[in-house]
Amino acid sequence: MLESPFPDIEAWSLFYESAELPVLRHSLQQLDQIRERANTANTRTLAAIILRDPLLTLRVLNYIEQHRARRQLTDITTIERALMMIGMEPFFRDFRNLPLVEDRLKAHPRALLGLLKVIARARRAAAWAREWAVIRHDLDVDEITVAALLRYVSDMLMWCFAPTLALKVRELQAQDRHLRSSIAQQTVFNMKLDELQMVLVRQWHLPELLTTLMDPAQSENPRIRNVMLACDLARHSDNGWDDLALPDDYRAIEELLHLDHPSLMGKLGLDDNGRPPASSGTAA
Repeated sequence: MLESPFPDIEAWSLFYESAELPVLRHSLQQLDQIRERANTANTRTLAAIILRDPLLTLRVLNYIEQHRARRQLTDITTIERALMMIGMEPFFRDFRNLPLVEDRLKAHPRALLGLLKVIARARRAAAWAREWAVIRHDLDVDEITVAALLRYVSDMLMWCFAPTLALKVRELQAQDRHLRSSIAQQTVFNMKLDELQMVLVRQWHLPELLTTLMDPAQSENPRIRNVMLACDLARHSDNGWDDLALPDDYRAIEELLHLDHPSLMGKLGLDDNGRPPASSGTAA
């Protein structure tokens, strides 16, 4: 566990280049259940399990790149295609006895809760991104889903490998709700997680398309904007549905999807004032 930050982004990226990613215990339990009936399992069911766990999703994509055949000319950008390329038997052989998030953070319960919160946020972002991609008639909604799910990977890595530092960032922002996350990260980590994210996805040789879909510098592209807005909405709504950034998020989403405000609120499960129904307490 890292107790003090590296001096710069290059040192951080070097550390994560060789770090073995843990996965959620529930993911491994579900894989073990399917392993027992591997002969009848299908890639869609397996992909659905993997896509509930961003760290496992990243491991699968990293695996397919490491085992890429010379004759393979196209990138594999979705989990279902990756599973078809790997094959059921090799997958179950190589994806067993994986390190667990819960074991790694056993002595850091607050960090485990922080990580689970980021994973829940990533799942919401992926679900919204997928729904909006369908509305936009995107050519491949699965690519959009994966990109949104992995958008917070650098954040997750900090909770896994530098939990004390990750908690410091959260405490800084709790003390000052107006403090930008990038400033808090620079203060504690000596770099910004958005910048680390882009270094890491290239370092892991993720497909260029997925890397592009996660690049905020290219957000004028509608597909990339689809991903970014879903992630922004998930992050800002995490602070409560009264977060000051949400009105701008709504306007940008409405423009992207060509929806009026009441229609968007309905899709998000909110009333016209952007509030969840009193009976539910939460939305989406």
